[in-house]
Amino acid sequence: MEEKLSTVAKSFTSSPIQELSHLAQRCSAINLAEGFPDFPAPAHIKTAAVSAINSDFNQYRHVQGLCDHLAIMAKKMHGLDVNPLTDIAICCGQTEAFAAAVFAIIDRGDEVVLFDPSYETYEGCITMAGGIPVFVALDPPHWTLDPNKLLQSVTRRTKAIVLNSPQNPTGKVFSKDELETIAGVCRTWNCLAITDEVYEHITFENEKHISLASFSGMQERTIITSSLSKTFSVTGWRVGWAIAPAFIASAIRNIHVKITDSAPAPFQEAALTALRSPSEYFESLRRDYESKRDYIVKLLAGIGFKIEFKPQGSIFLFAEIPESCLLSDVEYVKELIKQAGVVAVPGRGFFHTNLSMKKISQEDFSYQERYIRFAFCKSDTTLAAAAQKLGKLSDATGRLKLHHSDT
Repeated sequence: MEEKLSTVAKSFTSSPIQELSHLAQRCSAINLAEGFPDFPAPAHIKTAAVSAINSDFNQYRHVQGLCDHLAIMAKKMHGLDVNPLTDIAICCGQTEAFAAAVFAIIDRGDEVVLFDPSYETYEGCITMAGGIPVFVALDPPHWTLDPNKLLQSVTRRTKAIVLNSPQNPTGKVFSKDELETIAGVCRTWNCLAITDEVYEHITFENEKHISLASFSGMQERTIITSSLSKTFSVTGWRVGWAIAPAFIASAIRNIHVKITDSAPAPFQEAALTALRSPSEYFESLRRDYESKRDYIVKLLAGIGFKIEFKPQGSIFLFAEIPESCLLSDVEYVKELIKQAGVVAVPGRGFFHTNLSMKKISQEDFSYQERYIRFAFCKSDTTLAAAAQKLGKLSDATGRLKLHHSDT
């Protein structure tokens, strides 16, 4: 009966992390793979959620106050004038907001530009909508955007450009010049932009998150998607949103209602409390994550990983396998699980082979098998335990020694 599956369903396969998760469970590996915290969410928003449940906010619900506050934040952070009654759709996490945005604007055959490496959900949503993903490779090791590559990827069929900044998996924050290049292409070719800004409050040192919508002529052609998940360590609450021109936001709301009807009501109430957190909370969040970033950078560099790019934001480090190691990313993670009891994500799941720049030789893409993503949104205890396990496999010089096993 498998032939009854849709073409889209048949095209989806398990991601590398799903395939390795069972091995990690058998080995009781420390989880530096998945991007969710293993430490408690802030007490004040947990209290707000419990209070909402006890107050019987447990049915289908739209919390307009949440939209009102998001509009205030958009003005304060990015100078955007957002109508909270018409320009915001509350969804079940950023994932649904992004999917609904894609379904709202993409027709079969429309091309959508993505920057490579990229989070795998984007491609899946575009494919389900009948769109055609077009990948523009960022240049390692600093993951810079070559304007010529972007310009050569755009055609009359380009409907939208997808931007994730700060970025998963690299931790890159797109520069103002890069953002202006993207905005210029959108204006010139009259195409839309969908942004994933879930790490907007997690930037390091002097980096600041700038929304693409804040550039000249871009608010009317940008769909901002974000969520509560990363900023407040509540990835399971599934409260996200899309901010867009009224006609697009309306379409997103209509699609959202057809699919899920309502984001979790008590967590919408708690979200309002979360977003009203004092500025000290957001400053503390950045400091804490910057400290965790520095810890894992020092740890991995010390055992031989090649760290040429230090994350500028997000909760991930994209580390290059030691040059002396001949294992691929998948093989390396497999041995890391079995020998060290630590699990990360092979980088190849974020890269795509059907790159639009066909003139580039296959040899130029060998780096796609050399990166591993580590999540540092973990407690200090977890990070220290991982360091201890990795240390046990280090040689006299402190370098990690993994061998290829057949078991």
